[in-house]
Amino acid sequence: MEEVKLIIDSSANEKISERLTVVPLTISISGKDFIDDQHLNMADFLDSMAKNTEEGRTSCPSIDEWLKALEGSSRAIMLTITSGLSGSFSSAYQAKQIYEKDNPNSRVIVIDSRTAGPEVSMIQREIERLVDNQTRFVDIEQKISEYKTHTHLLFVLQSLHNLALNGRVSMAVAKVAKMLKINLVGTASEQGKLEPIAKVRGMKRSLNEILKLMNEMNYQGGRVIIDQCNNEKDAQVLKEKILISYPQAEIIIRPMHGLCAFYAEAGSLMVGFDER
Repeated sequence: MEEVKLIIDSSANEKISERLTVVPLTISISGKDFIDDQHLNMADFLDSMAKNTEEGRTSCPSIDEWLKALEGSSRAIMLTITSGLSGSFSSAYQAKQIYEKDNPNSRVIVIDSRTAGPEVSMIQREIERLVDNQTRFVDIEQKISEYKTHTHLLFVLQSLHNLALNGRVSMAVAKVAKMLKINLVGTASEQGKLEPIAKVRGMKRSLNEILKLMNEMNYQGGRVIIDQCNNEKDAQVLKEKILISYPQAEIIIRPMHGLCAFYAEAGSLMVGFDER
């Protein structure tokens, strides 16, 4: 099997490696652009978010950026954040069409993850496993579609400030939630939308809600990735709670990068998991 190049956008909170190319999104806050790559100063970025009083915005990678990432490949797989939040998938797909036209012997697969953060990483790691096992390139997209039926994303937001600035909730609601320490617990829907499930008071109850939802989603001890934004303490608590019931579970805790931190804010957790 020919070498397969794997390309993702920065929504996955992954680092560039020998086998992984990461194409960054851009976050604009109060007229300043933050490139979501390995050079992003997260402390400065989060401070700018906390002080911001205007609607922020994100920009997906351009077609040219995806084309640059594809250069030199004859087989490539591009994996993006859900098209329900970003134009990243559309941009990547247009790059695929241009690249295949200019390189007739090449083949490129573009996958809409329909999620964000750690669940994107779950999919990425499954792609790597399939490639390592010499799965036929033409079969990978279907196998990933099947795999995605067993993965999920849950999240806990401790701040609604950015959602209020972007018109998702009223500023009054965001202020009351902060005062009463009410957290928002949610998930990624099958359609790729990030949707609230419950409003829970306090982090202890929020973590218990996450555990309850994991069980309802048929979690049986599979891999878990917990991405945290300045909240490693609660991420560790959640890990320990999962291990009580599933001591053999592989659980990874990682820091969020810029794009996920923009949506989730400081204190948040994003939990991606494979049921099995």
